[in-house]
Amino acid sequence: MSAPRSTSRRAFAAVAALPLLALALTACGYGSAAKDDAPKADVTTGGEKLSADTVKIGYFPNLTHATALVGIQEGIIAKELGSTAVKPSTFNAGPSEIEALNAGSIDIGFIGPSPAINGFTKSKGKSLRIIGGSASGGVKLVVNPKKIKTLDDLRGKKIATPQLGNTQDVAFLNWISEKGWKVDANSGRGDVSVVRTDNKVTPDAYKSGSIDGAWAPEPTASKLVAQGAKVLLDESTLWPDNKFVITNIIVSQKFLTEHPDVVEAVLRGTVDTNAWINANPDKAKASANAALKKLSGKELPAEVLDPAWKSIQFTDDPLAATLGTEAEHAVQAGLLERTDLGGIYDLKPLNKILKAAGRPGVADAGLGVK
Repeated sequence: MSAPRSTSRRAFAAVAALPLLALALTACGYGSAAKDDAPKADVTTGGEKLSADTVKIGYFPNLTHATALVGIQEGIIAKELGSTAVKPSTFNAGPSEIEALNAGSIDIGFIGPSPAINGFTKSKGKSLRIIGGSASGGVKLVVNPKKIKTLDDLRGKKIATPQLGNTQDVAFLNWISEKGWKVDANSGRGDVSVVRTDNKVTPDAYKSGSIDGAWAPEPTASKLVAQGAKVLLDESTLWPDNKFVITNIIVSQKFLTEHPDVVEAVLRGTVDTNAWINANPDKAKASANAALKKLSGKELPAEVLDPAWKSIQFTDDPLAATLGTEAEHAVQAGLLERTDLGGIYDLKPLNKILKAAGRPGVADAGLGVK
């Protein structure tokens, strides 16, 4: 088993992307293409309009972005916005979503920790804020059971991660380090061969035998299991309370300043959506799959959808301490250098909403705006 993370789980308040990884930090590693697929119609429910005519929301067509998938599919977010229209856009990679946020093509986005950190640090803290959580978990180490039966058997094997420096890549490199094994982070060569492979082609790579397993997000992990792979480790077991951030909600600082009422309305919608997902898991799973079918042209089969869905927790808490720890792991791997992450969070709107609902607030781990 891997070594304890007691020393590395502290909230870490500093990290900045090296030039090598400026474009490598994708949102949770779901694909590397940078396409923006904007739906044709805006969504509105009528009623009172807020300070903006439209709010442009970006997200990925992935299960870990189900807060957005379901919230838009079921009209829960639009309900809170009244006559302010929702204009959704989907992306396949974190850098393209950050670019869209910086350009004003979207106002609010659902995104993973690595691109959020990268976007914040590259702009010297001026581009975005993390304003809420969306999802935790949904990452597994899956392997060929004929070649790998225990965690120690990974030594000398070829294990895929989605991309150099992405969230799963950093997690796997940190796990390798805690085992006492050596791997050159940039080349992936060492006691384990870390093979950077786009999630879209990982199942084919596994089927061909060019990789022996993968440290992969959902639904890629469950796709491999459907091909005969075995889950050897669920990453959530390595974290306190089995929780770690996989998807955040970000907003451009300009939009937050100019339209705080719209931001609050969207957050009310995401809080309501997460509550509905957790109260109606089967309906929510079907809704997310229906949204995926609209966006990609095909739905996930039950053998992939069911286990993938079970491994993801939907939460309003951004789990700020785990973002700090993930940043620390990247620094320790030599992929990132330190800088100040203070101000990356602004959780005041979310905590206002939670307080109004009689719920406890969430913490920013000392990384919030002053």
